[in-house]
Amino acid sequence: MDKKPSWLKKKIRLNNSNISKVKKLLDSSHLHTVCQSAKCPNIYECFSKKTATFMLMGDICTRNCGFCGIESGRPRPPDSKECENIAKAVKEMGLLYVVLTSVTRDDIDDGGASHFYKAARCIKELNPDTKVECLIPDFKGNIASLKKILSGDLDVLNHNVETVKDNYSKVRKNADYRRSLKLLKNTKEIRPDIYTKSGFMLGLGETIEKVKELLADLKESNVDIITIGQYLQPSPDNIEVSKYYRPEEFEGIKKTAMDMGFTAVEAGPFIRSSYCAEAVLDSALRQKE
Repeated sequence: MDKKPSWLKKKIRLNNSNISKVKKLLDSSHLHTVCQSAKCPNIYECFSKKTATFMLMGDICTRNCGFCGIESGRPRPPDSKECENIAKAVKEMGLLYVVLTSVTRDDIDDGGASHFYKAARCIKELNPDTKVECLIPDFKGNIASLKKILSGDLDVLNHNVETVKDNYSKVRKNADYRRSLKLLKNTKEIRPDIYTKSGFMLGLGETIEKVKELLADLKESNVDIITIGQYLQPSPDNIEVSKYYRPEEFEGIKKTAMDMGFTAVEAGPFIRSSYCAEAVLDSALRQKE
């Protein structure tokens, strides 16, 4: 694929004092973020606003998806102090909205669901006015793991399908398209009071027809919020970008999704699942007023 087009060139300002403060806090608290591990293009923008997406249970994933920049291998046991340290960091950063995600931990019986539950509880205990969004892996379809997370105090359950069904064999080898859709549908059945959210990338060889099929499947699964962004190859070892979508193409796909009745849709080259998550939820809340 040719070099990135002009609309994907983002100015980076490294002189913002908040960036160094956030990095220092994360390092001193021994915390990981998906911003750093997944090489997110929005990292400096988010750090400058003193926000970050906390990544639970280390930075080594038991899966090796073709699109992902996170290291794969044999992870260490979860840090017993991580949940408390995240809650303290949330308080120090003054966050009113927190996104918790994790690497996939197929080596743990419940996939790490209990750790998600504990982290959300710790955050709420120390920061009662803070909303919590959990961006979870598929837990191999374990309904007990899903119920464990949903029994906690969270406001949004997010699970990304990442790409269209036909791409799963090359993009998400150890995942299952129908399993992910079922997880999202089960979430709404178990906790109809919370918002469900999912996201996917463009530029992995999909067609517009397949994107529309994916949106229809997400709607059928009762998903409220959709995020759609441009896939960017994090390293030479990852899948190459098949196409850079123009901003107006994202707008067209967003309109298609909104016309299908989703509560909120964010689409654009730099959109990521947890990017400006608080504003996305606020948009969903306004739609339901």
